[in-house]
Amino acid sequence: MTGYLLGVDLGTGGPKAVLAAADGVILGDEKGSVKLRLLPGGGAEQDPEDWWQAIAAACLRLRDRLPIEYSRIAAVCMSSQWGGLVPVDASGTAVHPALIWMDARGGSFSRAITGGGLRGPGGYNVLALREWIAKTGGAPARSGKDPVGQAAWLRHHRPEANAAAAYLLDVPEYLTMRLTGRAAAGWDTAVLRWCTDNRDPHAVRWDEALVRRCGLDLARLPELVPPGSVVGTVRPHVADELGLPAGVRVVAGTGDTTAAAVGAGATENFDAHLYVGTSAWLSCHVPYKRTHLLHNVASLPAVVPGRYWAATIQDVAGKAVDWLLDSVIYAQDGMLDALPRPDDALERLNGLAAAAPPGCNGVVFTPWLNGERTPVDDPYLRGGWFNVSLSTTRADLARSVFEGIALNARWMLQVVERFVRSSRPDGLASLRFIGGGARSALWCQTMADVLNIEIHQIADPVLANARGAALISGVGIGALGWHEVPSRVALAGIYRPDPAVRAVHDRQFAAFTALYRNNRRLYARHNGSLAPLG
Repeated sequence: MTGYLLGVDLGTGGPKAVLAAADGVILGDEKGSVKLRLLPGGGAEQDPEDWWQAIAAACLRLRDRLPIEYSRIAAVCMSSQWGGLVPVDASGTAVHPALIWMDARGGSFSRAITGGGLRGPGGYNVLALREWIAKTGGAPARSGKDPVGQAAWLRHHRPEANAAAAYLLDVPEYLTMRLTGRAAAGWDTAVLRWCTDNRDPHAVRWDEALVRRCGLDLARLPELVPPGSVVGTVRPHVADELGLPAGVRVVAGTGDTTAAAVGAGATENFDAHLYVGTSAWLSCHVPYKRTHLLHNVASLPAVVPGRYWAATIQDVAGKAVDWLLDSVIYAQDGMLDALPRPDDALERLNGLAAAAPPGCNGVVFTPWLNGERTPVDDPYLRGGWFNVSLSTTRADLARSVFEGIALNARWMLQVVERFVRSSRPDGLASLRFIGGGARSALWCQTMADVLNIEIHQIADPVLANARGAALISGVGIGALGWHEVPSRVALAGIYRPDPAVRAVHDRQFAAFTALYRNNRRLYARHNGSLAPLG
């Protein structure tokens, strides 16, 4: 192939776009930002037009920087946040703001859809749960944080928008339709509606009985296509908006988790990656369909043909660092003359955190600022500092936020290793680390120490998702094979656990998990009447 690849990843904070050669080498990248609206009752919305304008602006900046290479783009794939709902008309224009993956306003509807009759684990109807698990591998979240609860909320609370919607799309599918005009979903993104029969990873299909059970309308669901397949070419007016040449092929959009695995080079079975951005996940490809319901882990169809991936999600990770900076240190509330957050705030915070010892002098931070999903699906959990004393320093508090996110990842690692134990009895060998957190040497070493596992820092870790989208587009048009992907991703460093701090982190982890066990009922009582908090 003589052309180039365009990969776009739309995160909660905004898009990143990369221009890559067929060998995966990134020639240039641009990013943008979008606003997030947090609303009463657990609402979380974004404007799809804001997404598109930010994507277009990033792409045009790439074109201006690399005009010759950009004019030879052969294929594009867009990955994004997912587990959301974008109601669109027949042209693909959104008729309501997108309800994103954080939106929990449909929780009461999800509990009604999944409950009733003989109750089983988590309050699910036993017979319904059995069917969901057998066919899909999972079930709708009772918190409402998926397209099932979100669609029910739209139907009951925004009937005009619901009536105007020709399709109810997830975010990657919206981007694909915006590019091509085709309402198509790779079956790797369709799964979070919990209406697909995933028992054969080569032939996923909509299951009409599950569609009805979830309260959805089959006529308003997108057409299913194989992940990583070409679904069309960029529409002429869209090519103008993005500055693309005519005839660029579009490969089906995918979720950020899937793109991240590809962009981390973790496409072989049991080769795991850890992502820390706004949220966090720890995943690997597996050759089987399996579900651990109590810990909210399931294997779902992957973009790599014939494989599944272990699906996990932790609601708040790097977002806790942003909360610390924006709501505590640089809060615009009139204190300290309301100093604005400087451009080097993250670097300053890293330096401050490094001044505290591992273990933060006993301070523990729980990053459950928006509830949690893996290894517990609990919308009532909330974060905070534990064991603060008069001798606690600001450095202790800062480092504890980094370590708290790592402790949460260790909690997730435990259940993932249990998930793959039959095939990997000694656990995972290492983790490929990507996302904004992987830029920090402090965080890389902290992850190695707290999780007690070797951390492989991926080069350009913030671009992993967009790189993955570009590589998927290359595979989709036949420019490279799946077996070549791992060799296309470079390492920036390797961090090994320090045995001298093992006991400290074991003690901190014991306190961390005890905080959940001892207080989960208190959180539910305290926050249940407000359920869920925004």
